[in-house]
Amino acid sequence: MNHTVQKLLPWLSATPQDVEKVRNESIRLDPILMIAVLALLAWGLVMVTSASMELGERFGNPFFFVIRQSIAVVIGVAITIWLVLRQPIALWVEYKLWILIASLLMLLVVLLPGIGHSVNGANRWIPLGPVNIQVSEFARLGFIVWMAGYIATHTIKLQNRITGMLGPAVVIFAASLLLLLQPDFGTTAVLAATLFAMAWLARAQWQMMVGSTLVMGVLGVFVVLSEQYRIERLLSFSNPFADPFGHGYQLANALIAIGTGGVWGRGLGESVQKLSYLPEAHTDFIFAVLAEELGLFGVIALIALYGLIVWRGFAIASMAWKENQIAGAALAWGISVWIGMQALINMGVNMGVLPTKGLTLPLISYGGSAMIVALISLGFLMRVHHEAAMVAELREAQMMKRQQDASMRTKEVSL
Repeated sequence: MNHTVQKLLPWLSATPQDVEKVRNESIRLDPILMIAVLALLAWGLVMVTSASMELGERFGNPFFFVIRQSIAVVIGVAITIWLVLRQPIALWVEYKLWILIASLLMLLVVLLPGIGHSVNGANRWIPLGPVNIQVSEFARLGFIVWMAGYIATHTIKLQNRITGMLGPAVVIFAASLLLLLQPDFGTTAVLAATLFAMAWLARAQWQMMVGSTLVMGVLGVFVVLSEQYRIERLLSFSNPFADPFGHGYQLANALIAIGTGGVWGRGLGESVQKLSYLPEAHTDFIFAVLAEELGLFGVIALIALYGLIVWRGFAIASMAWKENQIAGAALAWGISVWIGMQALINMGVNMGVLPTKGLTLPLISYGGSAMIVALISLGFLMRVHHEAAMVAELREAQMMKRQQDASMRTKEVSL
């Protein structure tokens, strides 16, 4: 463990006392990030309660879904506190290959007959007793962690050689292929964009980045056009009221909800569209319910909270990069891009700006796997902040000590 902790101080002459301090240091949390996360978390539980009570009554308890969501929150917080916040980022980097293998295996296992559970024609879940685990959520975080480790261990190669992006390109292709077999086009697009963004922010060779982006873009167009239901989704979102009881039903009701919300909204709990009109009101389309009940000002507040998380994520990444914490910086970039992008896509889908993707609204939508992974991811972001702040303080303390020693030697010479 000493070797792992010492990696936190890559360019400092870390003493055994420094290493011990790193191990015993209390976690330093970013207050703005914490406030934004807690606000979204609490708001999400309120909105899940509001959007799912009628559906919950069919299961014998109007609070059926919010109880399950609360359990997921407790599990996510517990894992974050007792595992993620306590372990150095360097430890995850050491095991990046195993994390990559585990992520690929999860996506493969869910496709095996008799193991994967199919819902609405998609094999994305593995049943474990009373719950279904959506493995793509955990795999996506695994790929982001692997990419951060790859960037940290191959920084020079990534920045100076075209072949530096070869490894990530192969991983992105393999992960995309397995995700599309589920099929899960939304997660595929977000994952590929996130990993490419991480490489670009780490200053990867632009030739390979442009080439890889073009290839992925062409493949994306081919995938969309290869299935009739994807073409229908692509066409229906542009004018859902042309077929309001068919392919445009979900989006049409979402737009009605958002439109009737107006500036101030109907009031919390007063949504009409959630009453058997809007499918997936507590999951993919919870934003429409929020807009109907809380209006334009509620939407602005929601966007502001996500903006705070993305802003603090990039600020933490900048701090880590400055302190030569490359893995931490890359991980912070990946998590920030992923959360911000998924939130924008979900809101765009609800407003008819983008075709339906089946992506949840982070920390708001119902979904145990998504909630646990989101909390673990934000725990990684908080850990990166802790390490960057700690290394900065150690560096400043050592600089002051060297200045004091130099001053003492100067005085001794003068005497």
